Amino acid sequence: MPHQTIADLLLARTGDDHPGLLTRERAWSWDEVVTQSAARAAWAGELRTEGPFHIGVLLDNVPEYVFWLGAAALAGAAVVGINPTRRGAELEREVRHTDCQLIVTDRAGLDLLDGLDIGVKRDRFLVVDDPDHASHLADHVGRVPVRAAPDVTAATRMLLLLTSGTTGTSKAAICSQGRLAALGAANSAKYDITRDDTCYCPMPLFHGNALMALWAPALAAGATVALTRKFSASGFLPDVRHFGATYFTYVGKAIGYVLARPETPDDADNRLTHAFGTEASPEDADRFLDRFGCRLVEGYGSSEGAGMLRRVPDGPVGALGVPARDGVRIVHPTTRRTCPPAVLDTYGRVRNPEEAIGEIVDTEGAARFEGYYNNEAANAERLRHGWYWTGDLGYVDEAGYFYFAGRSGDWIRVDGENISALLTERVLRRHPGVVAAGVFGVPDPRSGDQVMAAVEIPDGTRFEDLDLPGFLARQEDLGTKGVPRFVRVSHALPTTGSNKLRKKEMQLDGWRTDDPVHRWAGRGGPVYVPMTDDDKAALRAEFLANGRGRFLP
Repeated sequence: MPHQTIADLLLARTGDDHPGLLTRERAWSWDEVVTQSAARAAWAGELRTEGPFHIGVLLDNVPEYVFWLGAAALAGAAVVGINPTRRGAELEREVRHTDCQLIVTDRAGLDLLDGLDIGVKRDRFLVVDDPDHASHLADHVGRVPVRAAPDVTAATRMLLLLTSGTTGTSKAAICSQGRLAALGAANSAKYDITRDDTCYCPMPLFHGNALMALWAPALAAGATVALTRKFSASGFLPDVRHFGATYFTYVGKAIGYVLARPETPDDADNRLTHAFGTEASPEDADRFLDRFGCRLVEGYGSSEGAGMLRRVPDGPVGALGVPARDGVRIVHPTTRRTCPPAVLDTYGRVRNPEEAIGEIVDTEGAARFEGYYNNEAANAERLRHGWYWTGDLGYVDEAGYFYFAGRSGDWIRVDGENISALLTERVLRRHPGVVAAGVFGVPDPRSGDQVMAAVEIPDGTRFEDLDLPGFLARQEDLGTKGVPRFVRVSHALPTTGSNKLRKKEMQLDGWRTDDPVHRWAGRGGPVYVPMTDDDKAALRAEFLANGRGRFLP
């Protein structure tokens, strides 16, 4: 019988001497990982009080994080992954909302939480780099039974995943032990993770990417997990070589950072074979394969739901796959009608976006959605008319392959036409001098929107060095309405803790950011000139003169 819970998967590793966890400092067998997890589970059980059994974890990717994931599974608790890049009121609001009984953190985390009212008393903090922590664990490691709490079932809450908040306020997505165990089994097969793999984890463990596509599949397959505290572009290849890593997970911006590193003749001297992630452009995937000998497998999924699309290895470039079941389709968000197939030109550009691009929905997915913790309004937004609405845009080609077209907030209304921000982003990310790019709509002073881009370029590079007008003119798959009218230039764009760009924040800033902004001047092809304070004031006056002051960023 397949294992029904994460606790089942852990207990199946009892006595397993295969390496389970590696850091630069030491290694633990799977049996040792289970023993360490059981000790912490017993301790958590002693500290349990009435109410939701939620344990907040505020740590970098350190062994304690993995041990407390296992402890929560065995004890029947849910881990609340706290994002260490949050600050102040935002951090306070997120933690307080999730009703934690305990906080597992370190001295750095204590500093972040200092002075915040998160609803957890200081004596309920377990500080992993405090000597008392190790002393208390010494009384439990190897001295408590290795077993799961009797009330652990497939329905037991395992994770509260705080969404990244790139497009709005974070929500806490629920993931049960049963769903995570099923994802572990399915994804180990889907991403070809076997016992012989060493799975390098540069993405944060508070994020679904690392948990659902690496930790749980590695646990299911009995593969090895290799940890680094945080993602580092300069440390990526040395870590991969040190651990003998064969697989890793990523987001597109991290891939951009790695590719921006200087090339060396021995880049392909590593054991990497494949990786899974999202938002890497097809061009970046080709460059990564050529340079490092590792194929990037793009997929579609979210903290709230996964398994809607089935990957087809020989599918078209950029395709996410085909529906895993009949209920998955592209739907017009207001009429609820299924969108017709996209008409693609020779460059793969959608020629009928108004008709073809819609929201990805699962008409049979309401029962699979486990909901957001204590947020009925968000649940209702996801489950409308008995369907599960992803909030993501997509389109389908005539052969039935699905493609990602951005988040629901990525529509830009230009001259009466809907433009997908993602398509312009992909064009910008082809530029060898662009590390990362985000595209979004900003209001036009007369009607609709204009396209604005934010690009991150390496230190020592100037905007003029990019020759962006010339580059854009050579991109035959970029429509004229998709060319950015404003370009924000930075050496460090704002990101979430999982290395995704904070597009909502940048959209709210618009051209009023402190970073340099270049504006398309005049008519004809794009000619970008720096925006001065006088230019910004004149643009503001134009909004006011047209009665559109309320639309100013």
